[in-house]
Amino acid sequence: METITRRSLAPLMAAGLAPRPDWRPPNIVIIFADDLGYGDLGCQGHPTIRTPHLDQMAREGVRFTQFYDAAPACSPSRAALLTGRLPVRNGVNNVLNPWAQGGLPAEETTLAEALKPRGYATACVGKWHLGHRPQYLPTRRGFDSWFGIPYSNDMSKATAGNPGFIRSLEQHPETGPLPLMRGERIVETEPDQSQLTRRYTEEATRFIRESANRPFFLYLPHAMPHHPLAASERFRGKSRRGLYGDVVEELDWSVGEIRRTLRERKLDTNTLLVFSSDNGPWLVKNEEGGSAGLLREGKGTHWEGGFRVPAIAAWPGRIPAGLTAMAPASTMDLFPTVLAQAGAEAPAGRMLDGQDISPLLFGRVSTREDFALFYYGGQVLRGVRAGPWKLVLPARAVEKPALYHLEHDPSEKYDRAGAEPGVVERLQAIIAEHRRTLVPGPPQS
Repeated sequence: METITRRSLAPLMAAGLAPRPDWRPPNIVIIFADDLGYGDLGCQGHPTIRTPHLDQMAREGVRFTQFYDAAPACSPSRAALLTGRLPVRNGVNNVLNPWAQGGLPAEETTLAEALKPRGYATACVGKWHLGHRPQYLPTRRGFDSWFGIPYSNDMSKATAGNPGFIRSLEQHPETGPLPLMRGERIVETEPDQSQLTRRYTEEATRFIRESANRPFFLYLPHAMPHHPLAASERFRGKSRRGLYGDVVEELDWSVGEIRRTLRERKLDTNTLLVFSSDNGPWLVKNEEGGSAGLLREGKGTHWEGGFRVPAIAAWPGRIPAGLTAMAPASTMDLFPTVLAQAGAEAPAGRMLDGQDISPLLFGRVSTREDFALFYYGGQVLRGVRAGPWKLVLPARAVEKPALYHLEHDPSEKYDRAGAEPGVVERLQAIIAEHRRTLVPGPPQS
């Protein structure tokens, strides 16, 4: 694969899509919510959750309407974001539990590692979930600092709510209380989760202030609104949506604090800020889960509600205000896009599944070369999207695949396979070629 260098950026520079050769590399801030649904923001149409800061960010930047994660679950989606590669390639196919021995393989290059040669200060603040053994921690994967929890906020005996997971914990007595870590040291156990969003925000804004004189990459993967839900006193009981709304409104406040700090330090015009979610909403039979809006199903499924998530990007002076991007895009696109903007080199010999979407971000084009693959439950391929069409593969061999026109039918209600055999054949050919050329990552431990 061709690496991205200053020379290879020349055509982008000439087209106004990348900075001039005398530029300072832009700052990068990626904020990743946990289990936030497609329909959970005001700018996405939620009737009672107030998200003024994210709504303003959307008005001043670009809002994506067809933005995808690479997996409908925590660990695989994070690995894909940080490597630009499908989980089936990078080796993180399933959620890593507190008793897991493995993590993101050392052979993979994270976005932080790719940016370090360009002089970036790097920080991870929040939930990691790519391996909690020392060799897998953020500080071993390109991040100068880390403050957060190593896995999900329900992965301890004190916080677990799922009976099946509680039984699994009982089978692994070595699993201790939920740790809050700074670097590679545990500083607290079972931290007050109502304070996590506030504490992460304070840590993130401090990093921005301290790094103002050099390019920086801030990765802020929040613990919320993953269950168990918790909001600080300032936000608890304030949303008409109940506790879930309180949590989302506090996340919105956090985004506002990040943006305010960037403006105060006069960094906003040289900072690409991206907000999204790691997968669709947690589906429960009460009001504690989020909403996928008009999309079908949610977290842990191969339907649109599991993979398609809210996404907003802002960069004053570079991204046109009020832009709506209807082209399909992916968290995996952030890896090559950031490298292109930073003038950094892509990892040699690694196939990237993301594409540089700089022209899409900057409003120069309205489409993107696309097909999306829907992996579910590890290495099981359950669907593919090409253009507006999504082919869903059956769970059992005796069943037939289903075809949906997502731009007409985003709720995946109407199977068009019988009426469009040619489309079915074309998408099956894409799947066959993908399987033929796929080199899977190492087995997950």
